Amino acid sequence: MLWPFNHFRKPRTPLRGTIEAIYGMIVTQAREPSLYRDFGVPDTVNGRFDLLLLHLWLVLRRLKSAEGGPALSQALFDHFCNDMDDNLREMGVGDLTVPKRMQAFGEAFYGRTAAYDLALTEGHEALAQAVCKNILNGENIEKARLLATYAEAAMAALDTLDEATLVSGSAGFPVPEKTGTQQ
Repeated sequence: MLWPFNHFRKPRTPLRGTIEAIYGMIVTQAREPSLYRDFGVPDTVNGRFDLLLLHLWLVLRRLKSAEGGPALSQALFDHFCNDMDDNLREMGVGDLTVPKRMQAFGEAFYGRTAAYDLALTEGHEALAQAVCKNILNGENIEKARLLATYAEAAMAALDTLDEATLVSGSAGFPVPEKTGTQQ
């Protein structure tokens, strides 16, 4: 008799394809070379993680106003957590260390999103300061201002998307080079 091992697979949900498409869009943009080259983001594991969090925050912010937004947001965050867990394990992080690292990832996510949300209420310079602290290690406020301008352009672009386009994951973000030089 053959035993089904389906319970070892990740569950298929109706949202899975949608979430994978949206997450793929986020990861693709977080890897955009011009963000590292022109905006001063360190091309390191931490720099890439910080850009991933910035883009995840931008999309989660937009999903708040979408129909089914809470479910999509939770599924997207869960997918992010699963991706981080998988990456840690692929890098050889031990089973006992993974939960501690995941806790650190969660704290980084919630800390940064709270800082970005607060900064939005205070204006462009506050967002630049938050970006400088969280992405550029507090070292380059001019580049942080450019990155804040890019984030504001990305927010505006995401806000104009209809929900069908947003959840398809095919929309994309603005081209960084065309947004970063405007103030």
